Amino acid sequence: MISLEEMLDTIDHSRKKRSYFANLMLDNPALLPELLTICEKVDDEISCRAFWGLEFLCKKNLNAILSYLDRLITIAPTVYQHPAVRPMAKIFECLTIAFYQKKSPDVKRSLTKTHREKITEICFDWLITDQKVAPKAYSMTSLYLLGTEFDWVHPELKITLENNYNAGSAAYKARSRMTLKKLS
Repeated sequence: MISLEEMLDTIDHSRKKRSYFANLMLDNPALLPELLTICEKVDDEISCRAFWGLEFLCKKNLNAILSYLDRLITIAPTVYQHPAVRPMAKIFECLTIAFYQKKSPDVKRSLTKTHREKITEICFDWLITDQKVAPKAYSMTSLYLLGTEFDWVHPELKITLENNYNAGSAAYKARSRMTLKKLS
């Protein structure tokens, strides 16, 4: 039988392959701890592929990762390669949308206040460090939603976006304007 790492070696940016991998994980949930172990290999390119698969898994069934939130949130601050940071930021966006907008009972039960505080910290880190636009954009969405619970987040988010606006790319500026408009 092919190993999980060998399976990850076949994944590329194509939606078809990432979707196939997500379905494989849904059919074999016992593989999720091994997938997270591979995600932890942050210096290895295979961790990026593991995060691509994890992101698609979350898009298909966010509940699949809920019992692993402690581990996932521990891994997140160590992730630094853009191909891994982007899907991690997207997973956080999915979690915050499910928690605050969709009010998913399973996510509301699993995503603790400590998790939400840690996600807030990580998203601010991604917003103020040298990241590409996608993780910053996903972080803006997450932080906006988290700010509906944590009073200090919206004022800090507003200051951060205003301070970094002029140095941002066109896409960053567009998402910043959209977020700043919501904050007004």
